[in-house]
Amino acid sequence: MKITHYGHSTFLIEIKGINILVDPFITGNEKLEGKVNIDELKADYILLTHAHQDHTLDAEAIAKRTGAVIVSNFEITTHYENKGLEVHPMNHGGNWSFEFGNLKYVNAIHTSSFPDGSYGGQPGGFVIEGEHKNIYIAGDTALTMDMKLIPLQTKLDLAILPIGDNFTMGVEDAIIASDFVECDKVLGCHYDTFGFIEIDHEEAKRKFYEKGKDLMLLEIGESIEL
Repeated sequence: MKITHYGHSTFLIEIKGINILVDPFITGNEKLEGKVNIDELKADYILLTHAHQDHTLDAEAIAKRTGAVIVSNFEITTHYENKGLEVHPMNHGGNWSFEFGNLKYVNAIHTSSFPDGSYGGQPGGFVIEGEHKNIYIAGDTALTMDMKLIPLQTKLDLAILPIGDNFTMGVEDAIIASDFVECDKVLGCHYDTFGFIEIDHEEAKRKFYEKGKDLMLLEIGESIEL
């Protein structure tokens, strides 16, 4: 399983040769100018945690070019199905066995609406089990007790958690979240993209380290393998 970071909360996850793009926000991210071309990104599936523009901006364009299946809650997938795109609707607590592995849609605490203000359903996160590795993609969320349910069923190898604060969890709450999901290997997201969520990288890593945890902050285009 290979995971590549494309800024903000956008990741490309490669499992069994299948490309899974998460929350594509590229053309609107000033920090990616000249670094990432959406016309070159591969995608067999696009996972959307919620409807906000900084998670869905490039989903339609990429899905039209690649034929990727958009996976999200019922309201979001209906929005894209009405545009003629292929979708797979899910809802909280639901599992589905895809060709890359098992996917579960789990709770998140946030809001969810499209840029025009239309309803985007309830936000969520994903637990992916594939190639004998398990990862949790929290999406935009506050710290929630529901996170404690995840390790009751799945032993995680990696948790992708928002750490930018203001709109989501900050570093301190993300440390607690990693306790709740029983995973000390954390990949940070949703930070530095704009002023409200800028963080001190070294301080964030230090706080995780002091709790016996590993916080990874990948550069744009940088990858890790599990």
